[in-house]
Amino acid sequence: MIKRKNIIKIAIDSPAAAGAGTQAKLISKHYNLLQLDTGRAYRYIANIKITEPKKFNYKYLRKKIDKLKTKDLQNKKLLSDKVATIASLIAKDRKIRKLVHTFQLKCAYNPPKKYDGSCLDGRDICSVIVPDADIKFFITANLKTRAMRRYKELKAKNNKISYHEVLKSIKKRDKSDVNRKISPLKKTNDSILINTSNLSIRRCFLKIKKIIDRKINI
Repeated sequence: MIKRKNIIKIAIDSPAAAGAGTQAKLISKHYNLLQLDTGRAYRYIANIKITEPKKFNYKYLRKKIDKLKTKDLQNKKLLSDKVATIASLIAKDRKIRKLVHTFQLKCAYNPPKKYDGSCLDGRDICSVIVPDADIKFFITANLKTRAMRRYKELKAKNNKISYHEVLKSIKKRDKSDVNRKISPLKKTNDSILINTSNLSIRRCFLKIKKIIDRKINI
């Protein structure tokens, strides 16, 4: 694997709806980093399973992942509940994880030259994908706060869903993320804990920015 030298590598792990994706975007924009929501790659594969079921095999997936660009992961179809459900199932497949890890490592260690580094967020970034990241964050929030955020997000898209359903769904997701055998969600000892329960998006970013600036001596 090609590794670019002298780049900034930021790794973020978090449970669902803690605000990590939003912060990763803000960090990436401010520091000119390639941003990757690592879970999107599994959603991308899940969408292939839905749209091209007859072609769905490891050989075909390898070809698709080899050509995959981060812009391909912006497809709004990847945000559907159906895609999310299938993504969580295929993410348990070791061969698929290996394919996705190859893509994630390329983004982390060899981002396009126009970027000054990379910022990846997911469940196993600090522990598995970028263990030598320059800065690691574990972003979290209490369960009710996370459920309310996701509920508001879904209601804004006119989804007919109750807060109780969202709360139940996030509880289930948390249990799955923490207890899965392969790459479970856990805070590494060298990750900086950021609790966003009582922080606005702006205040949270400023807190993170202060830590990054101190670390990279800006």
